[in-house]
Amino acid sequence: MGMVGGGQDAFIGAVHRMAANLDGNIELVCGAFSSDPEKSISSGKHLYLPATRCYADYAQMFAAEAKLPIHQRMQFVSIVTPNHLHFPVAKAALEAGFHVLSDKPATFTLQEALDLAELLKTSHQLYGLTHTYNGYPLIKQAKHLIATGILGKIKKVVVEYSQDWLASKNDELSKQAQWRVDPSRAGVSCCMGDIGVHAANLAEYVTGANISAMCADLNAVVDGRQLDDDGTVLLRFNNGARGVLMSSQIAVGEENNLRLRIYGDEASIDWSQMEPNSLWLRSNTKSTQLIRTGVGDFCPAAQAAMRIPAGHPEGYLEAFANIYQNFAKQIQAFEQGLPCSNETFDVPGIVQAVRGMAFIENTVKFSQSELKWHDFDLSPSTVSGVA
Repeated sequence: MGMVGGGQDAFIGAVHRMAANLDGNIELVCGAFSSDPEKSISSGKHLYLPATRCYADYAQMFAAEAKLPIHQRMQFVSIVTPNHLHFPVAKAALEAGFHVLSDKPATFTLQEALDLAELLKTSHQLYGLTHTYNGYPLIKQAKHLIATGILGKIKKVVVEYSQDWLASKNDELSKQAQWRVDPSRAGVSCCMGDIGVHAANLAEYVTGANISAMCADLNAVVDGRQLDDDGTVLLRFNNGARGVLMSSQIAVGEENNLRLRIYGDEASIDWSQMEPNSLWLRSNTKSTQLIRTGVGDFCPAAQAAMRIPAGHPEGYLEAFANIYQNFAKQIQAFEQGLPCSNETFDVPGIVQAVRGMAFIENTVKFSQSELKWHDFDLSPSTVSGVA
């Protein structure tokens, strides 16, 4: 793989590289790691890449890599830049003949996501999106339990993603925070665009249902902040379920508290990213069951996502690596002329990209409306951040 973004001092770029490397079937061979040409090249050398494959910018990288023999050039690019660059980099990569695995959210605007979807119809390249939390084994098992009817008819979905790392104005000084609170680089949302979209994707992935309507209330709690740092969204799903999504980056004392609870008319499940190897299955007619990774019968997707025996904790990096591993298998199938849909290989793709951008823009737009309920809208609109 090649990488765009993720140079020195960047948090998420290093995480992507560790995840990609975990299973030994992906090699980082080139990169354009910064918008500063000198820093980009020095970052590549710091990662021990050959000087000839440390590029000043992504356009230079795509042009040079495309000229290499097919067995030497990169096969796909990992995009780990701030949001405003996701679309131009992905577009350039696809047009140069390279597959794309992008950090979320997919693009800067919903219109860009729709344009990307149109481009993918004719590019014949693969596109994946790193909704990391889909990669946890027990999230896949929870999805299986719901699909096989163990919970009965789904009635209620509660998903929460709370952090505290933007609780004060001084927290904006870090490199990771600076662009997330900047509308010119983050887009119309900070909190919902950064972590709320993960929560929405997780709810849809596990339930197998789509959000069909929302009632949103977003806030910029810290004085002077242009974008939301906290919000609550009431949800309606196309299977009749109701739900609530809570997302906050000013929740003092929280670390990375992503929690999903789904209630059916026969049973419920409860999973927390802070304890990812445990899944609670509860009923009002049977004893509560604690499902632990590595012990018992699991669906094939969950089994494939586990690497080590019970009692050896697997966490965030392994879940991230599962997205990379599945995408690598998808590329291998593509090159062999085999069926290679995102659904077949359990890789979030352009459908989730478009729905994610629609969720972000919808929450901002609906929060500014005096009306209560709004249908989930896949049409772009002119919208700015929190008023």
